Amino acid sequence: MEKLRHISGSIVGLPVNDIDTDQIIPARFLKVTDKAGLGKAAFCDWRYLEDGETPNPDFILNQPDYAGASVLVAGNNFGCGSSREHAPWALLGAGFKAVISTDFADIFRNNALKNGLLPIVVDRDTQQQLFSLAEEAPGTEVSVDVEAQALTLPDGRRVNFPLDGFSKYCLLHGVDQLGYLLALDGDVRAFEASNPQRVKTTV
Repeated sequence: MEKLRHISGSIVGLPVNDIDTDQIIPARFLKVTDKAGLGKAAFCDWRYLEDGETPNPDFILNQPDYAGASVLVAGNNFGCGSSREHAPWALLGAGFKAVISTDFADIFRNNALKNGLLPIVVDRDTQQQLFSLAEEAPGTEVSVDVEAQALTLPDGRRVNFPLDGFSKYCLLHGVDQLGYLLALDGDVRAFEASNPQRVKTTV
């Protein structure tokens, strides 16, 4: 997982409420365990016509004005539905580093953070402001300071967002939960060696 300290990029708005994980990436793509190429599958049923290959010109992510956007502004209750790590994999593969919404489904939020995709919770007024900016001024950029937990809008206003300490540590240092534990292997072994009566590691 790459370190995530700052994000500066353009926004694209997808003002649809209750986007579920099957809409983010349909279940037929869940057979793969390799993240490579999953970006093409993000929002597949909206993004392509019936043949599954021809881009739908009406879908926002296919419009040239929003090419290269790295921050997705979404409707309320983003990521509801079944748990699938493929959802953040697909969004990351599509070039997104953060998703902004008023709220996220807990399972999606946890999967996103574990994979280096930042879910940013904002109030509804900020969400609507970003929707308007994305529509009226394509290419509008925002910046995110992960350590400060702050989103900076084009007008200079800073919006703070919640982020638990452990997830922030992992994002800033580019480690997942397993990587965090493995980095402490020496400390764990030293503790076990110095406390043989308290720690029994054999059966």
